[in-house]
Amino acid sequence: MPTTTVPTDRIRFHWCSPLDSGQQRATGAYPVGGLDFDGIVDFAQEADRLGVDSLLMGMSYHMPDPLPMIGALVRETRDVRFILAYRPGLLSPTLFAQVVNTVSWMSDGRISLNIVAGISPVEQAYYGDFLAHDARYARSDEFLHVLHRLWSQDGPVSFEGEHYRIEDAQLGLTYKGGGRPRIYISGASGVAQRTALEHGDCWLRYGDTPEGIAAAAAPVVEGGGSVGVRMHVMARETREEALTALAETMRDPDEDHREFIARFVASSDSEAVRSSFRLAEGSTDGWLSPQLYSGAVAYRGGPALCLVGSYDEVAEYLVRYRDAGVSEFIFSGWPTRDEMTRFYTHVLPRVRVLEQVVAS
Repeated sequence: MPTTTVPTDRIRFHWCSPLDSGQQRATGAYPVGGLDFDGIVDFAQEADRLGVDSLLMGMSYHMPDPLPMIGALVRETRDVRFILAYRPGLLSPTLFAQVVNTVSWMSDGRISLNIVAGISPVEQAYYGDFLAHDARYARSDEFLHVLHRLWSQDGPVSFEGEHYRIEDAQLGLTYKGGGRPRIYISGASGVAQRTALEHGDCWLRYGDTPEGIAAAAAPVVEGGGSVGVRMHVMARETREEALTALAETMRDPDEDHREFIARFVASSDSEAVRSSFRLAEGSTDGWLSPQLYSGAVAYRGGPALCLVGSYDEVAEYLVRYRDAGVSEFIFSGWPTRDEMTRFYTHVLPRVRVLEQVVAS
């Protein structure tokens, strides 16, 4: 295993906001055609009460746009932060900085960014974007370069690149308190890691075993960057209860949805998407380790790699990730609201105790 630098701070735990009050099953089709915003508000307020660090607001064609939702949710909550998933190419960097700065004032700075270059040429084409994988990262690099200059407030910004031309850009409304939002860069490719080191605060990837994460993250850790992992969790009082709950959520799978996901993966040029499915397909009876279940990936994609076990087992496994260089997690669950409550009530306190033991 490559040598890694163990994070000195406590692990940060975030959650992924659902499309409604919370998905119940691991194998069903995505809900489309409506927006249960009252359910989303209620979920965000529960996350606020539990002390969730941040809620990831995802972005895809089948989902509601996260920007207006965040604008509303920051007025319905007090402490929880929101991570805005965004794909460069939809708004100019100047307009995007203006929007983010506005939300920072509406929320007292409770906004972070998850920059995603794009995972499917088919989906990108829905939005009029026909750039290939590496060209999308080149555009992201230019996009982030302009954003950093705007947030540095060092005068009018002019820039001319292959994808953006900006002349004397300036904004009257700065990011609240100065500075800028925290930036997560998603992806599994080398170019994603380089973008994270140059322009971001945290490289965000799909799950793997602690050993797999340590090997993949070595260039980022050695370059002084932070590593975050996006996955699912299912924790119960005992391992037997967790396995029973897992069997229930995998019962009566929607095979039409599985085929839909398979077609999506076949059309994807994302290394993160492809590698997560290769990892799941290479597992033994759906398990990468006694704690990591990969059987839901075929129905839910890369984020559905699931950490399963008792409260104690899950907490101990999370500390192994910490030792591998991981400093942040973004979790989901089935049902996601119930799982969030269990995690922050039963697992998080155990993690904090273990972190103190390691520190001493």
